[in-house]
Amino acid sequence: MSLKRTLVGIVRSYESTGDRAKDPQLKTHYYQLTRDKAWEEITSSLKKIQGYKVLHEVASVGEITMEKRTFTGRTMDITVSVIQVSPSKAAVDIYSASRGGLGDFGANYRVVKDLYAVLDKKLAAYKTE
Repeated sequence: MSLKRTLVGIVRSYESTGDRAKDPQLKTHYYQLTRDKAWEEITSSLKKIQGYKVLHEVASVGEITMEKRTFTGRTMDITVSVIQVSPSKAAVDIYSASRGGLGDFGANYRVVKDLYAVLDKKLAAYKTE
């Protein structure tokens, strides 16, 4: 992780992905799957990750709410959104925010990268740019 990312983390306690993200690792990820198939694969993958707790799933909206406790005792709230872009293409965006206090020293950035790594590994055959 870069020094810039750590400095940003001193004051910011959230991270989100999107099409317009300046950091290439925070760009929306696309998969050549229908939303329903992507939903099944993503929810099953997220439920298996140790250290994360799935709190709520809303398949009709395409959102999964999770939480993760850090070693310092802070709680991070994470929302994974699965969006249908076309009949055979789905997009995945992630929002992660820490509760309380000032900054997270890049913890939310690492969570987003870790979750994308898990999803990309599981859905490698379907990943598009």
